[in-house]
Amino acid sequence: MTEAIVTMPNDPGDLTSEEHWTKKGDVDLFLFRRYSPSLRAANPDKPVLFLVHGSSFAARTAYDLELPGHGDYSLMKTFAGLGYDVWTMDHEGYGRSSHTDGFSYIADGVDDLEAAMPVVEAATGLSSYCFFGSSSGALRAGQFANKFPDRVAKLGLAALVWTGEGSPTLKKRAERIDEWQATNRRIVDEKAYEGIFSRDVVGLTVPELPAAAARTEIENGGGSVPNGTYIDMCINLPAVDPAKVQCPVMIFRGDHDGIATDEDVMGFFDALPNKDKQMIMVSGQAHNTSIGINRARFWHVLDAFLSMPGRVDG
Repeated sequence: MTEAIVTMPNDPGDLTSEEHWTKKGDVDLFLFRRYSPSLRAANPDKPVLFLVHGSSFAARTAYDLELPGHGDYSLMKTFAGLGYDVWTMDHEGYGRSSHTDGFSYIADGVDDLEAAMPVVEAATGLSSYCFFGSSSGALRAGQFANKFPDRVAKLGLAALVWTGEGSPTLKKRAERIDEWQATNRRIVDEKAYEGIFSRDVVGLTVPELPAAAARTEIENGGGSVPNGTYIDMCINLPAVDPAKVQCPVMIFRGDHDGIATDEDVMGFFDALPNKDKQMIMVSGQAHNTSIGINRARFWHVLDAFLSMPGRVDG
């Protein structure tokens, strides 16, 4: 396998990182922001982008990973270099947010996002943002769009599952449902990530990735994650009503993603009422679109969707 070295499209020289915190009752929630003040000033129409992580990765493992010698892996840094104001958060039980006795179900993640919005609004002066989520992060973001449509200007979804019907991954995962329900947490170490990255197909990630992901999880959250979204995706789907999603939507689907069938994802797409919708199918992609060897193809698609001009009438 030959890996193309992917580099950030623009290094503005003033890339800024900020840590923020918010509360959800007694739960402390960690938010992280990357942006370039100079690029924001030069590109005031570029939107705020909020990234929603999935079941087995805290926020910075999913979207701000460092893998020296292999080019840029950080979606946050890359899109900040394109002029976006990029945010993410650790959901309850993940990363640097409070590790509680809760399971951090999809609905809990929606409550986390609701708690984060006043912080983003205070920092940016805006009340509506573009959201992107992958896997259970797509379900968190989609359910948030159902509940708070005025907050979501555009919605990008990857590794999406709707009903779960026919999903080979969820069928296998459901065999362990008693295990997921018996405890609220599971370990995510290098071995676990090796299984995650090779589950769909071998060869679409570099060998160093599992160790880097495990190391980042330990540094940011202790190396374990909640089981709630695993349970939801096995027995509580659908989690999102596509008929209630009002904004433009882009669905990104890799050719080796075993989380859902093409028919399931296309059923969701067909039910979306807004005709500003895209279904993008790309080869060389597995379930983990943002940190595979072909991540630049995903970045291109997401940037094109987010930067598409709005409709002009008259």
